[in-house]
Amino acid sequence: MLRPASSAPHLLTLILLTGNSVLTLNMFLPSLAHMAEDFEVSYGVMSIAVGAYLLMTAVTQLLMGPLSDRYGRRPVILWGLGIFTLASVVCAVTSDITVFLVARMFQSASATGMALSRAIVRDQYDDRESASKMATVAMIMAIAPMLGPSIGGLMDAAFGWRANFVLYALSGLALLVLCYVDLGETNQNQSTDFGSQFREYPELVTSRRFWGYALCAAFSVSTFHIFVSGAPLVVSAAFEMGTAELGAYMGTITLGFIIGSAISSRISRHFQLSTMMIVGRIVAVTGLGLAAALILMGYLSIPLFFGAMVLSGAGNGMTTPNANVGVMSIRPHIAGSASGLSSALIVFVGALTTTVTGAVVNIETGAFMLPFLMCLASVIGLVAALSVRAIDMREGRAVGA
Repeated sequence: MLRPASSAPHLLTLILLTGNSVLTLNMFLPSLAHMAEDFEVSYGVMSIAVGAYLLMTAVTQLLMGPLSDRYGRRPVILWGLGIFTLASVVCAVTSDITVFLVARMFQSASATGMALSRAIVRDQYDDRESASKMATVAMIMAIAPMLGPSIGGLMDAAFGWRANFVLYALSGLALLVLCYVDLGETNQNQSTDFGSQFREYPELVTSRRFWGYALCAAFSVSTFHIFVSGAPLVVSAAFEMGTAELGAYMGTITLGFIIGSAISSRISRHFQLSTMMIVGRIVAVTGLGLAAALILMGYLSIPLFFGAMVLSGAGNGMTTPNANVGVMSIRPHIAGSASGLSSALIVFVGALTTTVTGAVVNIETGAFMLPFLMCLASVIGLVAALSVRAIDMREGRAVGA
């Protein structure tokens, strides 16, 4: 007989929750064309399953964060996984495109795992230890975006596109059982009512430190969105790569992220959050800026271009775990709300930068514009990180005085 958990979850459980959120976005992407044929709709209509899903994940995280501060992390995650599992079953069996798209929107409940995993870590550890734990989660979870499309493509080839959604349903059910027996409540300071909780929001949203952390995280992650939206066009034209070779090189930014996360997991506990954020942004700006300058001067090569992507990913691996912890350190009693708001901001900034990339990147100038745009986003993240450091120093002097 399964017994409900009464202690904090293992780190592996949080990694699986976060990885499931990523796979829900990207695993079925290779099947989009087949799905459009099956539903007898255009590829553009079928793409709503991606764009609208991203929008819904932002909304979901905005809602689930406050709910977890009021009722606890455990019930919100369990309900989220239940909704995700049922929605996945509907997606797997329906032959109506409207029903499919509605169910796909409800699959966004999987984003609960990503947003609240951060809050669960923050519930248990201080800022620096939280950053180290989150870096460990991020380092292992980064494998999901690399493996997801490959798994989805194989499932489609062997069993058809619906197999991906069957797998989603099975993974949702397995995670629901796992969290029931392993994920005990970690929020020991639940608000008594939404009124008292919302009264703390002004102090959160008017905090310059909060927005410094949140904007640093959002524009750091946006470099990945810029890369994946522009690289297929740019790389195939600039280096005449086939799809298989392109796929291999697309993993360089994720490889860099794993390296940066590994570094962060080992040393974050010894440094201030803003220090790790600044170092990560400097690594990214240096690599991307140098590559953009050399490409503009005519020195274009595969090692230069993708070496910059490795440094960009490494910088993100050092920056984002610390920025995510900082977001939740402003008002620890509403850490779930802070994490949800920050996660939604990441989605919105990602959508904005992806749109800009599509508008300005082309075959002729793309080899320069792609690292340039990524460098520009990294510079904005660096400015945000420096603003946090300035506030830390100013408040430190005030405390000393």
